[in-house]
Amino acid sequence: MWLFVTRRLAVLLLTLLVVSVFAFLIPYLSDGDPAVLVLRSRVADFQVDQAAVEALRQQLGLDRSLLAQYLSWLNAALHGDFGYSYTSRAPVIDQIGRALLVSITLAMSALGIAIVIAVPLGTAAATRPGGPIDTAATFVTQTLVAIPEYWMAPMGILVFALYLGWLPSAGWDGMSSLVLPAMVLALRPLAYFTRVTRAAMMDVLQAPYITAARSRGLSMTQTVLRHGVRNGAIPVVTLFALWLAGLLGGSVVVEVIFAIPGMGRLIYEAVINKDIPVLQASFVAIVALSVLINTLADILYAVLNPMVRMAHAHA
Repeated sequence: MWLFVTRRLAVLLLTLLVVSVFAFLIPYLSDGDPAVLVLRSRVADFQVDQAAVEALRQQLGLDRSLLAQYLSWLNAALHGDFGYSYTSRAPVIDQIGRALLVSITLAMSALGIAIVIAVPLGTAAATRPGGPIDTAATFVTQTLVAIPEYWMAPMGILVFALYLGWLPSAGWDGMSSLVLPAMVLALRPLAYFTRVTRAAMMDVLQAPYITAARSRGLSMTQTVLRHGVRNGAIPVVTLFALWLAGLLGGSVVVEVIFAIPGMGRLIYEAVINKDIPVLQASFVAIVALSVLINTLADILYAVLNPMVRMAHAHA
């Protein structure tokens, strides 16, 4: 087990190192001289003085070799220093911290709603394949997958905010402003969680240990709760980690429509304003968190499934 964890952590560090290289190169992959881009954003003018560009290039150390610049940038990044935003003039790390907290809250709320509904629904559908619950679950999940968030979000605002007046239409001010965007964001993972739970539970319910449990006199409900849910939840854990990693920076549409100050909206505004330090830090933070979440999911997967531990022990 420890060998497996060590390997996963080694992959994690290697991935972060590669990501740091790509993040550092963002100014050089964009169109134009990085010093010119910085100066244009500071003076808010397309025409810049060439002497000022040269002075800024020396001030930022852009006249050094790429390797020297990268090592300097990496050292600062490891200490949490990603510089200052071109637009707000605020430390980037502070902006990233606030936005990440908002996105994590939104993503965990959405996935929590999805899990609470999907696991019982998928399990009930698996116990009666082809029955009314299974048919209804299939119809609902296929419908939710087909509905895009940029349509569902305005419809939610129209019904629950403008027509019924139950929830705020936008902003980030307390629990009430979390409900509507979390519900919109939960619909697609809800569909996938339900389908995966149903498929996993159908395999589990056909296993010999389930037959043995039933032969000992356990009811179907007791058998499912004691022996089925844990094994059926293993694919859901993997899917949960993938969705969580994806939603941290991938909920741009929902965050922009509901005016939520999360990572998606921060990245959207940074792209519009060509705010390179924010883009670099956002890229590193999202990929680092995604890799960390998937690493933790792999470790949890090994804890839940003894076959995975045995496979890695003999690898």
